[in-house]
Amino acid sequence: MNTRNAYALRARASQRQHPPMAAVAPRAAQPAAAPFGLGTRQGSLPARLGGDRHVLADRAANARLAQCEESVKGRFARIVPALQRVVALQATADFAERAQGVVRDALGCAPGCELPARLLDDAWATGFDVKAAYAHCVFHALSAATDQFARDIREQVEVVQDTRNFFLDCGFHTVDISPCADGRLKGLSRYILRLPLSSFTWRKAYAGALFDVEVDVRNWTATELRRFREGVPSTVDAGTRYLKVAVYHFSSSDPAHEGCAAHGSNDHQAIDAALGRLKQFRQAIENAFCCGASTDILLIGVDTDTDAVRIHVPDSRGDLSAYRFVDNAELYAQTRASTADAARLAVYESVRAASRMGGWASGQGEPHDGMRRLIVNLLINNLSQIDYVQELHGGRYADIGHAERYISVGDGFEELQMRNVAYYAHLHTLEEGAADMDVGIKIFSKLNLAHGLPIPVAIHYRYDARVPEARERATEKARRVRDAIRHRYPALAAGGDLQCRLSVQDLPTGSPIEIIVD
Repeated sequence: MNTRNAYALRARASQRQHPPMAAVAPRAAQPAAAPFGLGTRQGSLPARLGGDRHVLADRAANARLAQCEESVKGRFARIVPALQRVVALQATADFAERAQGVVRDALGCAPGCELPARLLDDAWATGFDVKAAYAHCVFHALSAATDQFARDIREQVEVVQDTRNFFLDCGFHTVDISPCADGRLKGLSRYILRLPLSSFTWRKAYAGALFDVEVDVRNWTATELRRFREGVPSTVDAGTRYLKVAVYHFSSSDPAHEGCAAHGSNDHQAIDAALGRLKQFRQAIENAFCCGASTDILLIGVDTDTDAVRIHVPDSRGDLSAYRFVDNAELYAQTRASTADAARLAVYESVRAASRMGGWASGQGEPHDGMRRLIVNLLINNLSQIDYVQELHGGRYADIGHAERYISVGDGFEELQMRNVAYYAHLHTLEEGAADMDVGIKIFSKLNLAHGLPIPVAIHYRYDARVPEARERATEKARRVRDAIRHRYPALAAGGDLQCRLSVQDLPTGSPIEIIVD
């Protein structure tokens, strides 16, 4: 995190507040002179753009997000230097007291940040257990970050309601998003797409964006049953749709090495695999509940070097193409010097222009009006994120590859939405999620093990407090998965290189994290 730039960004935002972004772009009667954002398969965002920022960028939101990123990542960044100082103090007579002081200064004085006494009391005889101390500090930083995001969620009640109303106005009663589990997409909702967390939007990550079709069909069934029984979030006769979104990723700087690990950094394979799962989901719904079942699908790509999105535009039948999309990196560069009205018009026209593409990208007309307005809104939101990366990170992240801090196993900490904080392995049994875990272990072998640091694994499951003994079952599941992980990687577990923490949480977003202590 570029701290100096973060402070400068907040200062400029306080001096010059930009009007809020419009949720819907104005319509155009005539096509633009040249199609915007319709480039090649690789993004074309320059490495650095000087001068003023994009006219549609929400500077106030960027300043808030910069402060959040600085705070969260700063905690993780201070762990290794703090422990290095602790190691250097081992020969001192007041080692335990001085070590706790170093850790408190680095991580804050909140309850739980101190190192466990067992790590310090016998250090003179057995040596300081750096691996256990490192994992403890990582898990404390994780807890502090989830608390911080939970507070932010409670302050966004109006924003959440506005977004919910916008989705309904576009004709969607649920937005179910499945990104790749790569940690560089961890900030997809909060940063890249600027969508607040709510029960209206679901997010489950899978390696390679290969979501479980059967699980999502059950989610669709539960959603439609609730609409039928309760009329929530819309009645069955409202004509709204269930939207399923898959999100793949690529690297414009190093496409052959820093793309999706689950697909061998092969962009074509990543796109085709995500597109295939979307088609399977829609076909499964139609086969089981007839062709009139109301589902829409959407495919989004993210350049993890710049956070610029590529949105694949459905045609009038809801079909997608790997070659029909709007490249927001090009759209940003081409509209940066425009007026606000001209830029919004260009965004809208880019979607219409994509629908008119020929060859392999050709489709059957334009998407329905609600889908078109949703795509326009997401593109405008992402312009702010591109601007954010331009100003804070010089246009491209320094860590274009993996830089995750821990592996998140189970249901994940949905409150914590930030790039490269966690690699996510969505599983309820190790057998079904073995591929995700293996990818995570491979990533952390380079990030941590190569430097003598352990792999922190946060095993977390949610439960419904309304269901009798649900918490006990979630706790037992966490322990069972922990034991299975240790059994799958016995050498790592025996050497202290696999450090696990177990926790559970009630279903409502922002509920307290409950640590399981054995």
